[in-house]
Amino acid sequence: MRTLDETDREILRLLLEDARRPYSDIAERVDLSAPAVSDRVDRLEETGVIEGFTVRVDTDALAGGIQALLSLAVAPGDADAVYDSLAGRDRVEHAVVTADADVLALVRVPDRDVRGFVDRTVGLEHVEGVSVRLVDRHEWSPGVGETDLAVDCVECDNTVTAEGESARVDGTLYHFCCASCRRNFEERYKRLEEGA
Repeated sequence: MRTLDETDREILRLLLEDARRPYSDIAERVDLSAPAVSDRVDRLEETGVIEGFTVRVDTDALAGGIQALLSLAVAPGDADAVYDSLAGRDRVEHAVVTADADVLALVRVPDRDVRGFVDRTVGLEHVEGVSVRLVDRHEWSPGVGETDLAVDCVECDNTVTAEGESARVDGTLYHFCCASCRRNFEERYKRLEEGA
């Protein structure tokens, strides 16, 4: 399996700056052809490095209310449910669960009613404490750095390294840490298919 090289990382950086950037522009910057860039982007999507292309919206230009950083103290068993209640909601820009099971969210609270917002989205019965900080400004800028692929083997969950293998099974691309895992997966898939 191929790992990320510097060209892949530069393509990612350019797409993070502008997801609508034409492949021809990226190709000029990384010294490849546009079809080669397209192939690399397809591979990055297929391996899960690129999950999709999105639009960044300036919520200050669209929404009323106050922008706040909420820190919700919740029981450790409730952290995932509280996160799920917030993630993807209209007025929630970012949601995070910390290692100590707090839930943080950057939100646009309508009518300055933080308590009402938390009650409507999460339910106050799940929250042990709320800390609210008004946000003056923020920037969300994910970076690529010198990272490499961190794909898990579908057979044993080990990290797939450059020595790993990839195989397309029934139209889906799977990644394996070794030939043995690939063989085991393909054999089990074949047995399941025959038994279906």
